[in-house]
Amino acid sequence: MIASRRLALANFWVGIGAFGIASVMALMQALSRADLDLPWRTPGMYYMSVTAHGVLMALVFTTFIIMGFGYVVTERTLERALVGRQVAWVGFWVALAGTAAAAVAILTGNASILYTFYPPLMAHPAFYIGATLLVVGSWLWCGVILRTWLAWKKDNPGARIPLPLVGMLAAIFVWLLATPGVAAEMLFQLIPWSLGLKETVDPVLARTLFWWFGHPLVYFWLIPAYVVWYTVTPRVAGGKLFSDPLARLVFVLFIVLSTPVGFHHQLLDPGIPAGWKFFHTMNTELILFPSFVTAFTVVASFEVAGRMKGATGWFDWLEKLPWGNPQFSSVALAMLIFAIGGFGGAINAAFGMNAMVHNTAWIQGHFHLTVGTATALTFMGLCYWLIPILTKRELELGLLARVQPYIWFMGMLLFSVSNHLTGLQGMPRRVYEFDYGGSPIAQEWAAGTGISALGGVFLFVSAACFMAVMLGTGLAGKKGYEEDIEFAEPLEPAGDKARILDKMWLWVTIGVVLVMAAYAVPIIQHIMMDTFGSTGFRLF
Repeated sequence: MIASRRLALANFWVGIGAFGIASVMALMQALSRADLDLPWRTPGMYYMSVTAHGVLMALVFTTFIIMGFGYVVTERTLERALVGRQVAWVGFWVALAGTAAAAVAILTGNASILYTFYPPLMAHPAFYIGATLLVVGSWLWCGVILRTWLAWKKDNPGARIPLPLVGMLAAIFVWLLATPGVAAEMLFQLIPWSLGLKETVDPVLARTLFWWFGHPLVYFWLIPAYVVWYTVTPRVAGGKLFSDPLARLVFVLFIVLSTPVGFHHQLLDPGIPAGWKFFHTMNTELILFPSFVTAFTVVASFEVAGRMKGATGWFDWLEKLPWGNPQFSSVALAMLIFAIGGFGGAINAAFGMNAMVHNTAWIQGHFHLTVGTATALTFMGLCYWLIPILTKRELELGLLARVQPYIWFMGMLLFSVSNHLTGLQGMPRRVYEFDYGGSPIAQEWAAGTGISALGGVFLFVSAACFMAVMLGTGLAGKKGYEEDIEFAEPLEPAGDKARILDKMWLWVTIGVVLVMAAYAVPIIQHIMMDTFGSTGFRLF
């Protein structure tokens, strides 16, 4: 079945472990923001937990789950073992070592610089080196899958690339287009600076290099989730994929448009010409299109499933869907939340509206809708489907698995809607003090902050249910589970339709050109400016 089953499982278990730790950190933040009199409630503990939650959830959980899923997709769709499995194991251990180094630096209070690690806040060198090793390990993952695909392509000239692999290749190419920015930031700025080899660092250049990576990172998370939506969930629902060519188009558009969008995170930053901000803003608006196409195609696939089960009315097909199956409900609820968050993304990218919501609680509300649910909840559904297959053990604690997505959905609505509203009222994010130093304006935010904390508790309960199911399955699940990995069939075979969408190197080339157009000139212009830099600050 899957020759690299142990390798895939190793990646999944690291990702699941990171998710568990990150969930505890999130609960600490929620209770702290609710102004509860807790013995550990200090500024240092709060900002440590914010950093740990962001890094472990957004970088570690996602990356390891994607790597494990990528190996499964590659071997299953190409029906051949990985080329360079030893290199894949090296990549795993390098990424794990980097994760451990960064996690130790954070959890000991030596890297409380938040998920974006903006200078001039300075962390211990172990954090920067560890994060770099995580990226290096992921590059080895990319290399193994690309080598396997190219070997298959050589042996099967003219064959269509299987759709699930098209999605994973798109994620890999987005990752390879995005990570040079953060690699340059780490190697030439943050690591030498934290080691004392450089006295100062240029914060604007560092932010620019980070967001070269930071927003495409969202699509690196999202594309594998889309692979699940397109190629797994329609079959779980009992139907077929509505359109194979539309799915391929979406993945290609992500390769082309994902990376030259970073300046919409820097609309209020000095030192970046307005014309370049406008160029990135327009690209950001364009990247909304593949998500609209996805919403249409996947919902149409759900309708196909319902009608294959006998539905004849306008909406009675919804009743035919397997809402009690966590593999399905996780994705369906994730999509619903993502649709809400997508409209907020358009607001964030617009200069005038961005100025109103920038660095307010609106941003964390938006982020948790689009990534904290669209990706995280989908990956939980993926684990419900794939962990029993890989471990050959039946899923344990089935009742918890069935209710867990709905608890997450409720918790995320409470958390994110309240943060959107308080953000519109002007409440800053990432601030420890509940009353903001006794500000009268902060009284208006108190109720919303309490609702947000309640949502955080719901989310922690849901995360605990997920962890219990995973650990129960891995440690005590009944042996002998023999289901195979099967992907959804399209209503019509791809055949020769839209073969140009399989020309990966064409789309990657266009992506490279757009990245160069978006970043080369503004970065060169910035480097040629007179800059003064900043020394480092360690607050805790």
